[in-house]
Amino acid sequence: MTGASSGIGLAAAVELARRGDRVALVGRDPARLQAAGERVREASGERPELFRADYAVLDDVRGLAERLRAAYDRIDVLANNAGAIVLRPVTTVDGYELSMQANHLAPFLLSTLLRDRVGRLVVTASGAHRSGVLDPDDLNGGLRGYRSMRAYGTSKQANILFTGEAARRWPDIPAYCFHPGVVRTRFGADSRLVALGMRIMPFRSPEKGAETLVWLANQDPARLVDGGYYADRRPRRPLRKAIDPQLAARLWVASAKAVGVEP
Repeated sequence: MTGASSGIGLAAAVELARRGDRVALVGRDPARLQAAGERVREASGERPELFRADYAVLDDVRGLAERLRAAYDRIDVLANNAGAIVLRPVTTVDGYELSMQANHLAPFLLSTLLRDRVGRLVVTASGAHRSGVLDPDDLNGGLRGYRSMRAYGTSKQANILFTGEAARRWPDIPAYCFHPGVVRTRFGADSRLVALGMRIMPFRSPEKGAETLVWLANQDPARLVDGGYYADRRPRRPLRKAIDPQLAARLWVASAKAVGVEP
């Protein structure tokens, strides 16, 4: 479970551990990751394994993949849940707009490096894909005239396109993505306005937002649509720009080039 230090990632990890699954938590902040591990241990009686990685650094993702490969011969479910809303334009050390890297390129790289170990992919997408303006030929396009929600929406559009293309290219690995609803999490915690909105608006709890993730991790693939997009445990149809197979194929090739793997 990536992005497991808080929010729906932690809520899903707790629920999966309660059900008897062996969970591994991936997070960026060591203190929060340790606290999340304690939450899982208290809920299940089993201490999860913890893996620190910063998705703003692709070498961290490569190191994470190496450590996961060393630890596990098989990963039944890889939950690509880590992500961020970036309030100001930021370019990573790898040269990419931060929300595109953290929300799409890093999980794309991790999934590719673990491809032969993974039994199922579950990707946290969002209804925010509606605001996406993805151009695979210019993954840094969002830095010009930067708008945080447009950049976030573009990365979520990429998540849905990635899921569909993974289903086509990797037919032996079921892949699903989902919209968790508008969840009260640490997203945008650096903004006082966003933090205030998170406190006063009727957002979902992380536990409610995690329900579809947990369901997709456990459901019989024969009852699901490979490459499908779900919300509230039901298949939904995202906007056409998020399921265009030609755009998805172009994004895959561009992403592979960006992170230095074979497409």
